[in-house]
Amino acid sequence: MKKVETLIHARWVIPVNPAHNVLENHSLAVSGGKILDILPTGKAEKKYISDDTRDLNVHALIPGLINTHMHAAMNILRGYADDLPLMDWLQNHIWPAEAKWVNAEFVYQGTQLAIAESLRGGVTTINDMYFFPDEAAKACDEAGIRATIGLIVIDFPTVWAANANEYLEKGIALHDKLRHSERINTALAPHAPYTVSDEPLKKIASYAEELDIPVHMHVHETAFEIQQALENTKTRPLARLNQLGMLSPRLMAVHMTQLTDEEIQICAKKGVHIVHCPESNMKLASGFCPTHKLQQAGVNLSLGTDGAASNNDLDMLGEMRSAAMLAKAVSGDATALSAEQALAMATINGARALGIDELTGSLEKGKAADITAIDLSDIETQPLYHPVSQIVYSASRSQVSHVWVDGKCLLNNRALTTLDEIHLQFISDNWKNKLQTS
Repeated sequence: MKKVETLIHARWVIPVNPAHNVLENHSLAVSGGKILDILPTGKAEKKYISDDTRDLNVHALIPGLINTHMHAAMNILRGYADDLPLMDWLQNHIWPAEAKWVNAEFVYQGTQLAIAESLRGGVTTINDMYFFPDEAAKACDEAGIRATIGLIVIDFPTVWAANANEYLEKGIALHDKLRHSERINTALAPHAPYTVSDEPLKKIASYAEELDIPVHMHVHETAFEIQQALENTKTRPLARLNQLGMLSPRLMAVHMTQLTDEEIQICAKKGVHIVHCPESNMKLASGFCPTHKLQQAGVNLSLGTDGAASNNDLDMLGEMRSAAMLAKAVSGDATALSAEQALAMATINGARALGIDELTGSLEKGKAADITAIDLSDIETQPLYHPVSQIVYSASRSQVSHVWVDGKCLLNNRALTTLDEIHLQFISDNWKNKLQTS
């Protein structure tokens, strides 16, 4: 018998790739942070031994969830300014609060809070966009989560940088520092077409090609954004980005609630990845991403929560459910965006968007052991006919019991192993008191 680091026996294993595949009474053998084998439990018990054997006989194992759009540190601003339209929310509440309070400590501690919430919801990879990306990277590295850190760029000054050139200089320096990290990647992160001018965007397109990294950007988030662009430039933002050479398989365009049929075809032709954030879009009344049309056009769709200040949670199980139901309601087609497709959006599609699908996003031999276990024995998920349907339409994140990243258990029976929950509660209370009394 071969000794492995971890042996997980599960009621169901859902690899995601290939699709339409649910393995009953199967096991995962993990060694060196990788999935060594996936095989029937009876055979696994004869072939492998481990000092760390997990019997999860009422659980489903899925690939670790991938949140392809979030502003991690904004966990500190959860519930700070609710029930407002996007530009009022940003300009009159969020941006002033950020101008007063955001610093290195805010980002480091806010990111820790977001990581804790993410892990407890089954997320193993986050794609972040915020100020002080060096502090976010530090928090992610210490906690053991996989991350793509956005190298934020905007035209106007903040506490992080004075102008677009300084944002880029600091971002490239951080990319160089992180380029040998096994779990922490980078993406260029221009905030939005309305906050970044042409010359920085041209540089970003060039840097993305040179460094071989993605570009992560809010695009066509609201009708007001389109109206403002037409008034100022006579050009829709997506057309402007196309003129600047930004539309390519490197671009992760977030939100995309305002799309014409022609724009959908352009995105498909250019290989643009679209990140759908259904709950944030609904809460801010931003509009609806036409996911069914995008899928029919062959566009890769992934899923994100946005920040906890505009959602107000980082619950990827909830986002899958919302995405599936919203697609049906918007398209008028009950077959639109199935449970399996929603799970793919939250796993392998997100990995493709980030350019890490050879490493993670599905449970396959040789891939990183990024694994989430969901206990499906609760009354809320009974009776159980189809585990994927139960995960997407019925399960809650409180049923996530275990999470592994690179084979390391970061959530063990709902308990975080690399973060101190009591200390995080103290941090949260401390920031709440500061902001409430300001």
